[in-house]
Order: sequence, then C-alpha cells, then structure tokens
Amino acid sequence: MLKGLSGQQKALFQQGREEFVAAEEIAEGLGPRFNLDSCAGCHAHPAVGGSSPPVNPQVAFLTRRGGAANQLPTFVRPDGPMVEIRFKRDDKVHQLFAIEAQGCALKVGPFPPDQVTLRIPTPTFGLGLVEQIPDTVILAQRSQEQARKQGLGIGGVPQQQGDGRMGRFGWKAQHGDLEAFAGEAYNVEMGITNELNPTEIEPDPRCQFAPVPNSLPEGNAPSAVELFAAFMRGLAPPAPPPATHPGRVVFDAVGCGLCHTPSLGGVPLFSDLLLHTMGTALDDSITQGVAQGQQFRTAPLWGVGQRLFFLHDGRTSDLVEAINAHASSGSEANGVIAELRKLTPAAVQDLLNFLRAL
Repeated sequence: MLKGLSGQQKALFQQGREEFVAAEEIAEGLGPRFNLDSCAGCHAHPAVGGSSPPVNPQVAFLTRRGGAANQLPTFVRPDGPMVEIRFKRDDKVHQLFAIEAQGCALKVGPFPPDQVTLRIPTPTFGLGLVEQIPDTVILAQRSQEQARKQGLGIGGVPQQQGDGRMGRFGWKAQHGDLEAFAGEAYNVEMGITNELNPTEIEPDPRCQFAPVPNSLPEGNAPSAVELFAAFMRGLAPPAPPPATHPGRVVFDAVGCGLCHTPSLGGVPLFSDLLLHTMGTALDDSITQGVAQGQQFRTAPLWGVGQRLFFLHDGRTSDLVEAINAHASSGSEANGVIAELRKLTPAAVQDLLNFLRAL
C-alpha cells in the first residue's frame, strides 16, 4: 500500500483488494464468454496486482471448472503467460471460455492462427501515481532532447481520449483513467457488464443468468469498478535501484531513457507514456484509438526485473530477446539498438543487471 493514504483510502484499498481477488460466479454475471473468473488470477506475480504468474491460470481454471465445451488452443500453454486473444480482422477480444448452464450451449473458437494476436496482463503497481501525471508533463517530456531523438529516429505521439485526456493505461494507452481501465477488463475478461460497459459481449438471452448490467453501484456504496480502481490507486510502485547503478549509465548513454523516461512528473516509472512505432517484428495488426498495429505505449520498466514474460504477447522470458525484438523494419528503436550493439559484453551485462534491479 502507498504510504500516506487517508483512513478512507486505506479502507477502500482493502475493500478493493477483496473484490480484486474474489472469484466471480455465473449468478453474479460471469460470462457468458470470459477469460478467467477473477482479476487476481491474471494479475498475480510477484504479488496481487502484478502480471502473469509462472503457471498459466487459464489452464488450471479449465481443469477445475472448464467443462466439456471448453478446450484451450495449443498456443495457451501451462508454462506460458495468461493471454487475451484478439483477432486482427476485427480488433476485438475473443474469449477462451464459455459458461455451460441449462439452456445455454455456446461454443468457443475456432481461433484461426492467421488471425490471432495475443496480449498479456500489464502490472498495476503504482498506477495511481501514473494517473496523476498531468498531460502537460507528458507533452513537455515529449519535446525534450529533440535533436538526440531525431538523430536516433525516435518520435512518439500521445494517445488521445474522446474527452481530451491523454491515454496512459493498457498496451496502447487506450485508457485515460483507472475506472475505464477496470470497467473494460471486467467486461471483456470476465464478461461482467457494469456501469461503464453495460452491453453483453454475448447477447444470447438463454445465456444470461444475472440482470444486465450485472454489476452496478448500490446506494452510496462504491461499485466493483470503483473498488478495483481504488485498489490500483493505492498500490505502491516498485522501488527503483540507486541512480548510481553502473547499468544506469549505460541505459542513458545508448538512449533507452529517451522513451523509457526514468522519471515523469516525479514518478519513476521509466516510460514517457507515448505511443511509438515499434516495427514489423512487433506489429499486432490491432488498432486502438489513434494507435495502429505497430504502435505501442512505452511499457513502464519499473518492476521489470520481477516479471516472467516480456513484450505485449509474452513471447519470451529472455530479457535479451525482448530487447532485440525492438529492432525491425520501421522501428523507432533501431537507432538505440544499434548503439547497444556497439557495447562491450561487460557494459551489456551492466545494463541487464540494472534492468533486473528495477
């Protein structure tokens, strides 16, 4: 928990944590299509609120209560990350599970390999601090060190929300505040409609076993979405290594910090929160807001040393592979990777040690 929270904020944090770890049931609105039955099932490592655990919780869920109609595709592995599936042809999430109940006979899949692109959960530690960073600070950082950025081929654009606020949460910065982030996840990951996302993903009335919307505020009590947001706002960020770490010098020298900005508005998240074109190797063919297939928000690096899977699709657990994947045709990171490849093995090791200490 963040230090300095008021008594009311602490109480909401604890309520939010209970809601975050609770397993949803069909009678509460789970499904009809969903990816898992709790927030904490996916956001689990290294603690509640984090990212994918070492054993994929979707496989365990299937074993525990998946039912005969639910069979996981081969790319969902026991030793791989928890995944969300999007289809390139429609940009939408296609859920892995469907409820089995009287009168409801849904099927899952097929998942055509040429259409599937994967996403893994983003950590939620410190997101309340990220939410408070003013848009003006993001824009001011964008204008810093322009000559060096241009020399390395680095650009960066903000993800603009409909209300004018800049996006900052999600792989493509598609959400500008934590309620929106939580409300969409509640809907697309667990299938639970709420005050922000009241439309069922699967409209078949034979598969609706709870009033729609499934989750709404009751009286003066906070809604589940508000409690999720309160929990994330109250989570402390990972502690950064000392600025004197020898790998930090390498990090800055090759230009990593031009996008993975060490501090933004006093928040040590190691991200500029902008969208950058990452080239053909990372292209997921998904459009969200102004972000096209090759564009992603600079992933905050705080806590990266404790993550098990890297990049938006969790394709690797090897930090070196993840770094090298930044270089491909059209990537804004090509110039930085070229500088990195000039380093001595000792300097590269210093850089890796620094990243693992974050």
